[in-house]
Amino acid sequence: MIINLTVETQGDRLDVWLSNHLTDISRSYVQKLIEQGNIILNDEVCTNKKIKVKIGDRLQINLPNPKPLELKPEPIPLDILYEDEQLIIINKQANLVVHPAPGHETGTLVHALLYHCSNLAGIGGVQRPGIVHRLDKDTTGAIVVAKTDFAHQNLQAQIKNKTAKREYLGIIYGVLTNKECDYDNNQGIINLPIGRHPIDRKKMAIVPTEKRGREAITHWEVVERLGNYSLVKFTLETGRTHQIRVHSSYLGNPIVGDPLYSANRSLKMKLSGQALHAYKLTLTHPITSEKIEAIAPLPHEFTKLLNYLRQKNN
Repeated sequence: MIINLTVETQGDRLDVWLSNHLTDISRSYVQKLIEQGNIILNDEVCTNKKIKVKIGDRLQINLPNPKPLELKPEPIPLDILYEDEQLIIINKQANLVVHPAPGHETGTLVHALLYHCSNLAGIGGVQRPGIVHRLDKDTTGAIVVAKTDFAHQNLQAQIKNKTAKREYLGIIYGVLTNKECDYDNNQGIINLPIGRHPIDRKKMAIVPTEKRGREAITHWEVVERLGNYSLVKFTLETGRTHQIRVHSSYLGNPIVGDPLYSANRSLKMKLSGQALHAYKLTLTHPITSEKIEAIAPLPHEFTKLLNYLRQKNN
């Protein structure tokens, strides 16, 4: 795969600039690409990661094809909401990583799907076979996986073209009324660009578009007031990494239990992760064009927290 980019900002080191503009690639992998001669700067191979780029520089990034992974299917239980020959929709549990990555070479949703299905798209080498979109490790709920190449491309196009609808329920601290989001009583839109955090590479942050922040739009609606907390429905118009979590935290209303974005917030009830659940996924079947609406029941921990806050508020 070849990616062509033109430098529009001056001063950053080559590896820093590339890692900020290739958000799905780590800085260490960028440096490896440079060392291996996979970066072409103004028509010449560049192996100096410290060279500073200039406005107008032309970069060609040669991304090698992913190496096959010898993944062993694992009998991890799955809560299946819908399945046919083309796709499968899972109600993902908490503490389950979607696809293999450093530190999570086993025990992922992909391993479970390889055990459950014998005809997933991309089997035989792709790190994320058939995965159409992601859910964070501790975010629960509906996620769709394609079983064929055609379904994979079709469903990814639906996500990209915003014809597929992803709705979440989350419990936040306080009430969403920040002046930086458009709101009218109990609903509104957060339109704030998101990019990699400038210091903590594990986190995302609100980053201006001129600094390569990517458009991120979240629709929200308050479902229930819970004293100093709120149950909120979030609908994604875009799908940036940690989008709901970053938007909520930036506005001063982080998701309850979020280990990254709600630091120093206390709650007497102990949670295993953020109280965020992808409760509804609506899409069009890639073959029949039938509308599919998958609803994922709330997990026990989410319901327990909700009941606790309701009782506390009475």
